[in-house]
Amino acid sequence: MTRIKKLCALVLAVMMVVTAGVISVNAAQSSDSDAVSADTTETGITIHVRMSDGTQPYVYLWNSLPTNSAMSKSYPGEKMTKGDKWYNYHVADVTKVNAIVTDANGKQYSSEKKLESAASADWYCENGKWSKYNPDEPDPIGSVDMREETIYFVMTTRFYDGDTGNDVHCWDDGTAGNGDDDPAWRGDFKGLGEKLDYIKALGFSAIWVTPVVTNGSGYDYHGYHAMDLSTVDARYESSDYTYEDLIHDAHQKGMKIIQDVVLQHTGNFGEAHFCDLFTKDTTKDLGNLQESLIPTQYLLDTYGLKSPEEYWAQKPGVQYQQRLNLMKNVTYSGDNGNSTGPQPAAQDFSMNKISQSDTYNPNNYYHTGYFQSPNYDDWTTKFSQIAGDCVDLNTENPAVAEYVVDSYSKYMDMGVDGFRVDTVRHIPRVSLNIMFNDQLMDAAKAAGKPNFYMFGEICTRYTSVWYRGHAEESTPYYTWKESNSKWADSWNWGTSASEINDNMNLVLQHYLEEDNYNGDMDSTQPKSDNAYLDGITYHGSDRSMASGMDAIDFQMHRMFGSAKNAYNFAVNNDQYYNDATYSVMYVDSHDYAPEQPDETTRFTGGTQTWAENMDLMFTFRGIPCVYYGSEVEFKKGELIDKGTLISLENSGRAYFGDYLEGTVNATDFSEYTASGTVADTLASPLSKHLSKVNAIRRAIPALQKGQYTASSTYVTGGDMSYVRRYTDDNTDSLALVSISSGATFKNIPNGKYIDAVTGDVKYVTDGTLTVPELAKANMRVYVCCASGFTGIDGQIGGDSAYAK
Repeated sequence: MTRIKKLCALVLAVMMVVTAGVISVNAAQSSDSDAVSADTTETGITIHVRMSDGTQPYVYLWNSLPTNSAMSKSYPGEKMTKGDKWYNYHVADVTKVNAIVTDANGKQYSSEKKLESAASADWYCENGKWSKYNPDEPDPIGSVDMREETIYFVMTTRFYDGDTGNDVHCWDDGTAGNGDDDPAWRGDFKGLGEKLDYIKALGFSAIWVTPVVTNGSGYDYHGYHAMDLSTVDARYESSDYTYEDLIHDAHQKGMKIIQDVVLQHTGNFGEAHFCDLFTKDTTKDLGNLQESLIPTQYLLDTYGLKSPEEYWAQKPGVQYQQRLNLMKNVTYSGDNGNSTGPQPAAQDFSMNKISQSDTYNPNNYYHTGYFQSPNYDDWTTKFSQIAGDCVDLNTENPAVAEYVVDSYSKYMDMGVDGFRVDTVRHIPRVSLNIMFNDQLMDAAKAAGKPNFYMFGEICTRYTSVWYRGHAEESTPYYTWKESNSKWADSWNWGTSASEINDNMNLVLQHYLEEDNYNGDMDSTQPKSDNAYLDGITYHGSDRSMASGMDAIDFQMHRMFGSAKNAYNFAVNNDQYYNDATYSVMYVDSHDYAPEQPDETTRFTGGTQTWAENMDLMFTFRGIPCVYYGSEVEFKKGELIDKGTLISLENSGRAYFGDYLEGTVNATDFSEYTASGTVADTLASPLSKHLSKVNAIRRAIPALQKGQYTASSTYVTGGDMSYVRRYTDDNTDSLALVSISSGATFKNIPNGKYIDAVTGDVKYVTDGTLTVPELAKANMRVYVCCASGFTGIDGQIGGDSAYAK
């Protein structure tokens, strides 16, 4: 509502400056049923609008370029002409114009939109949602089970620079030592769009991008310091290439976009809806916070400051404390009014845990400063700030959930196919289940994405499935719905201080009852056989108790110093996930590497170990994910992230674009031609291996969505050997996998088997197939090609130095 009020105020302000001398808008009365401009030789922008309720739309126009000739004389604007499918309106001789869709009574049906002919000569607005792509044109990829895909993870600003004109230094680039040749904001959507074929050549069909929302902090190139959840940061986009273009281009190539989203915190410079402390002026140097961030009157008036210059003249620590106080009410501590009061015990439900101020955090959008010192191993981490640049939202406030869901729904409407959710362990599961997960999935369905996929960072840097004895801090715990309806029945959907406080107390009650601290997890926590075959038969999955939030498998990730250890851990603990076939597996990331040899550096385990890990990730249950550059062991052994203490070039977040110069044309996944440096990159041993294992997985449904068994009834003798099978109405896919060792598969269907790695053919007549001993990182994937099974034709993928 706040944003709508602001927009209406803007419209009224624009109307006040309109005079009788303003030139009338030149409208071409287009009635074309396919929503194409009536005169394709005429310059300008054509607007197409469709309302599901049949309302006659108007369009209000202002701020046109190159001249201000396209301004509506009066509100509600220009009446649009009805065509067969759309109402249409042509604005002649303009390159840019601002527009709002209204009705005859002035009711606003859309947000303000700056329309640019460089981006598109035709703009569409259906039920208030703008796009430069005709929604009547079918999306070539549809909405599919994400288990069919594999994920390539890019830090967008560090991947490839497609537009040097939007390169921007962060405020703290100088401290970090990032020179003018390597500004932190370097890679962009245009660059990523130009290198989609590179990612496709490796065989990946989904791309996880770091957060895209408008950010603000001294070092925000990564995207995790939100200032406005509802808008895309201008530093990613170009005048001729936007986030919507990236999504569209990826879909045209049969690829998906997974957007990194943050539900738990914003940056400390406020957020446009939750605590509007600054206006971002994108016409200024965005690397200079003092120029580009204009303090709001709310911030200035609260502290008696007369100008933005007076705010910035204060010491940085004073500035930070002022911001934090307005966001969190850090001086409030229960009823005593002190800033250093004691933390409430988990069982103490009497203390107020919310703000009572009309100035400082008045709507309780953030957790108060009452919770100052989180213990990362217990309940306090749900209510506390995890870092100075990550100010924790009050995830027990329904108003917070509503705005977050509404904001991220806009990206679903753009076409995003999934969310990776940040810092999930710092949100109570009960809050996620009641207010976020179902609502986000409902929004996805409304956007035409019934198979929308969400997976969370439930960061558990621990080598036991139960994190230090706490169920509520553990990775698999978040994959389950609440089993007791009393939590939802007791939840307050009001937003008064007392109701929010009651929700926080309910979270504490939930923690006490569900956590089972150091208890018998095996008997108290739910179990599932969704990942396991019934004997050798696929039995389908029961997802009725799935929360909607699947998970990165942090335990496998920590153990990938040894693929065998990671595999054994998963086999023994997949029962605790609702369905481990939906888990995401990766070796290292923008944060951590496996525990061995050093979790703070990019993986140093060696090329052969990398290849063996990839064998497991691409044939075992779950969805494989690879962090950018791993295909050439990029920045091997470098510290992944030390903030401004080291330059980005000397970190695991270095710029990768130098490896991507040249051209690549992917005719299909894992099939390509290339020249220049990028051809050498694709020819590296791990790149070739990745391309091959990606192709194998893509060709065999059992490796994508199948359940597995490692039971000695069906396989003996192998360190990492298992049977995978997937069955539906049209498919019966069965694969026998053995990695880095020989194995004997028993009690399997008789008939023809083909090895996807080599093309070797075996005929089974006695239910037994034997794989001879294999070198480390070599593997065999024998696919049943007997009658009634979904087989393969022969060897899959090109040459690999390891799988051969």
